[in-house]
Amino acid sequence: PTAWGRAARPSPSPLQPPGLPLAPCRSFSNNKIQVELDESSGIAMMKFKSPPVNSLSLEFLTEFSISLEKLENDRACRGVIITSAVPKIFSSGLDITEMCGKSVEHYAEFWRAVQELWLRLYGSSMVTVAAVNGSSPAGGCLVALSCDYRIMAENPKFSIGLNEAQLGIVAPFWFKDTFVNVVGHRTAERSLQLGCLHPAPEAHKLGLVDELVPEEKLMEKAAAVMAQWLALPDHARQLTKTMMRKAVLDRLVAHREEDIKNFITFVSKESIQKSLRMYMEMLKKRK
Repeated sequence: PTAWGRAARPSPSPLQPPGLPLAPCRSFSNNKIQVELDESSGIAMMKFKSPPVNSLSLEFLTEFSISLEKLENDRACRGVIITSAVPKIFSSGLDITEMCGKSVEHYAEFWRAVQELWLRLYGSSMVTVAAVNGSSPAGGCLVALSCDYRIMAENPKFSIGLNEAQLGIVAPFWFKDTFVNVVGHRTAERSLQLGCLHPAPEAHKLGLVDELVPEEKLMEKAAAVMAQWLALPDHARQLTKTMMRKAVLDRLVAHREEDIKNFITFVSKESIQKSLRMYMEMLKKRK
């Protein structure tokens, strides 16, 4: 990953009030993730740029975690808006190719990277706002669920949910815990068992996303929500967040190795490998 670099902003950002001189902006980019920090507001914009569908490969997960760590360690940064630079898709979730026909060592490394990203994002001291500007199944939904606030583009063609059951796989307990904490037990249970992908209006009705806005207003709304959250003293907000989320985070930390072993055992089963291969074939045909 590259070091922070200073960049002149070519055009005003949605975080920049009109008519003011452009604030100093620091940006860094790697293969899959682009980050721009507005130093005057303390708000970073993180964009996924891994076409065609921002799938969470090992490389993507690693870059995501490193980017979050950099922002956490940067005193100028108080909040991050997470969105996609790829049209119509926020993130399609975990990269199936990382789970198909690979070695046990690879599965372990991949799953540890998934855990690491969630621990970092769900436990982040920064304000995290997901600007969901496209569909967001499975792991993509987990990324949005892990943020403090979710705004989704008001497009019924965009859907979001933990649809693992449809692929013949099971969402891990910490995916489930995160989901339950957002929508409540009954909605989560039904949605997980059926592997539902909820169209944006339904996702809003269930509380899976906090707001729906027209696509062209998404960034403006994300900036307004961020300003509202950042108006509070950081320490009070951070301690409250820790209090609300600590039990769920601690549960994975305590069972991390066991969770990796369970994933390896599960994903190595021939029946699961067969399901994943069939799913990949189906995706190829869709193209």
